[in-house]
Amino acid sequence: MRVRFMLLATTLVLFTACGGGESSEADRDDSDKPAASGAASNVPLTGTFIEITMHTDDKGNYFEPARIEARPGDVLRFKLVQGVHNVNFLADSNPGRTGLPAMSAFLQLPGQTHDVPLTFGTGHFFLQCDPHA
Repeated sequence: MRVRFMLLATTLVLFTACGGGESSEADRDDSDKPAASGAASNVPLTGTFIEITMHTDDKGNYFEPARIEARPGDVLRFKLVQGVHNVNFLADSNPGRTGLPAMSAFLQLPGQTHDVPLTFGTGHFFLQCDPHA
């Protein structure tokens, strides 16, 4: 499972390569929950959490939704629905990029989450779920 997204000065667009669904944005204010790993930056967090669900089902292995719009400082919250998934911003898939988030641990229990603060620059970025790449 491989995902491509673009972080512009004001907008992030996330595209899934292994499945999809309808385009939507799921914003939540979960500021009481700590953000997981991400590159340190001077970008202030907005308090907006955008949920991306991670699936393994009869449709395959995929992230949903297929397209997300976000702003620098928002947080991508990857939430496991079913299966085993992780989130990895591979350096070789993001040439010239620095400060990429570290690879996440494998999420194995439904409901587990991994947060990625959008503090690592603007432009196009690629990420993948390693077992489903």
